[in-house]
Amino acid sequence: MDPAVSDVVRLLAEARFGGPVFNPWVDIDRDNGRSDRGPAIRRRQLVHYFEARRSRAAWVLVGEAMGYQGGHFSGVPMTSERILLGHKTEAGIHPSLVLPNLSPERTSRPGLKAKGFSEPTATIVWGAIRQMGMDPLKVTLWNTFAWHPYRADRGLLSNRRPKPDELSLGMPALKSVLALFPEARLAAVGKVAAESLQGEGYAFVEMRHPAHGGAPEFRKQLAQMAGR
Repeated sequence: MDPAVSDVVRLLAEARFGGPVFNPWVDIDRDNGRSDRGPAIRRRQLVHYFEARRSRAAWVLVGEAMGYQGGHFSGVPMTSERILLGHKTEAGIHPSLVLPNLSPERTSRPGLKAKGFSEPTATIVWGAIRQMGMDPLKVTLWNTFAWHPYRADRGLLSNRRPKPDELSLGMPALKSVLALFPEARLAAVGKVAAESLQGEGYAFVEMRHPAHGGAPEFRKQLAQMAGR
């Protein structure tokens, strides 16, 4: 394993927060997970994701936070289990776009979703990358807050916006991830990412988040990034 990638994954796994935050690379979801192997599977998939892009990424797209329909079970930001398990191929989204030369594994209980969870944002983003003809290994997707913040009153199958103090605590991890791709340009997907990157003095392109009706504008901006 690339030592720099190993250090970053260790930093992500060791993170702890006082509020309701699920760490997919070390926490076991005993209510919704398939087995206790979940964290190890998600770490392996994240390592492969990083290493496949380590010397190739031209862009890092930074979103807000991980969601329960995406990285909570896949271990990869803005990526659903349904994509990794090959159930989005009808839309041209193949698992190899995300994890080349690796057979992904699911970590959610099959009884919850037969084909794995599907995240709308993940489908839009990966679909747009494919439609624009971008090399998927030249695009790294990440989040300002790398972990999954959830609502305590609704449980792990819920999402919430990360709090300001959580964003601050997560900033060293974000910087460590961005340092893996020093030649890549940055794009902030949404206001939370834009404010965080601006506060740290990063140069970036601001993009519309694809959720809540933003998909057409996001695709248009991605096309401009792709030179189309």
